[in-house]
Amino acid sequence: MKAGNTALILIEFQNDFCKEGGKLFSLVSEEIKRNKTVEDAKQLLDGARRKGVKIVHCPFVLDREWTCAKSFEGILKGVVDGDVFAPNSRGGAIIDELKPIEGECVLVGKRSLNGFEHTNLAQILEDSDIENIGVAGFLTNVCAQATAWGAYDRGYRTRLIPSACGAASKEIQEYVEKEICPLLGGAPSVEEFINEIE
Repeated sequence: MKAGNTALILIEFQNDFCKEGGKLFSLVSEEIKRNKTVEDAKQLLDGARRKGVKIVHCPFVLDREWTCAKSFEGILKGVVDGDVFAPNSRGGAIIDELKPIEGECVLVGKRSLNGFEHTNLAQILEDSDIENIGVAGFLTNVCAQATAWGAYDRGYRTRLIPSACGAASKEIQEYVEKEICPLLGGAPSVEEFINEIE
């Protein structure tokens, strides 16, 4: 994969998931510790920056009015009910370890599961002549997986990087790694993904 044609999409590395006191931290805390999710994501981001890969940060921002106007049940209703990823909140902020730097994209408008929906992600990738995409983040089996499928369906060479993702349980994490990642083209480690970039 050529670095100039490759993007790394980081999904929801936000305080509400990753930090003590975050509204979803208790859901994932044991698994992200076991999986070393934040450490691996930092290594992934550092390696991608060194290689000159396009970095796209994809935070979720609660849009209460829009969500309540829809017929959502399940996870998005839970986000509203819990006031998770509220705009301009500590919980909604990207964690310090993965803070965007100058020149990196921070998507605006992600209010559902797939990072391509309600954002300009598709246009950013098209304008940058992207052919290859790495995806990491939260939750492994929800927004990270949905965004990876979104990339795959659009014809991108897609890698969901499981060690830099976080799930609610080891069983869910392992299921995605063993059953979903191969359907997309593999389950690379951070090192394998970085080494695949020329």
